[in-house]
Amino acid sequence: MKKVLFVLTSHDKLGNTDKKTGFWVEEFASPYYYLADNNVDVTLASPKGGQPPIDPSSELPDFQTPATERFNEDKALQEKLANTHTLESVNEADYDAVFYPGGHGPLWDLAEDKNSINLIERFYTNNKPVAAVCHAPAVLKNTKVEGEYIVKGKNVTGFSNTEEDAVQLTEIVPFLVENMLQENGGTYSKSEDWHPYAVEDGNLITGQNPASSELVAEHLLKML
Repeated sequence: MKKVLFVLTSHDKLGNTDKKTGFWVEEFASPYYYLADNNVDVTLASPKGGQPPIDPSSELPDFQTPATERFNEDKALQEKLANTHTLESVNEADYDAVFYPGGHGPLWDLAEDKNSINLIERFYTNNKPVAAVCHAPAVLKNTKVEGEYIVKGKNVTGFSNTEEDAVQLTEIVPFLVENMLQENGGTYSKSEDWHPYAVEDGNLITGQNPASSELVAEHLLKML
């Protein structure tokens, strides 16, 4: 059985506003079930361990999908989510791949988290898939191999500037995912806003937005 590590944010504050953030439920539930239903063993981790914060917006009726509805009824997975491992306690050698669900939270903590950065660099240098969707490609902001950004020269995608504008958070976020990927030397591309789109380049898989989360998991499963 293949083993995949899911890394979720521990950050719950949307910049200097009084609004809450965290991870986006669909971007966790959809890939989780896709992989688990295909006989992949998924372990959950976060910087602080325990219950990662859920972005309250992702629980609104407009953003419900079959996967989120399944999660809402799944007491076993909710219990598993409430007890994520701490990032510093997990070992890359125990897993075949790593997957990062999005939500705005990763822009603040995982993008700068040394344990996460080291983990991604180890997966990458050991030729294991690194996958991230929506805002989660933010985790590649500070990851390097032999002094070069991992995304340099790679085809990548992530939450677009126009999508960030649409949710009116361009001035709130610490950086724009699209801009960062390009500044780090990545070849950024995107589809229409809110449409499924994923890019695979070597062992790196990135998805543009919430609608892309299962597509990223499909790419990941094929790679495994």
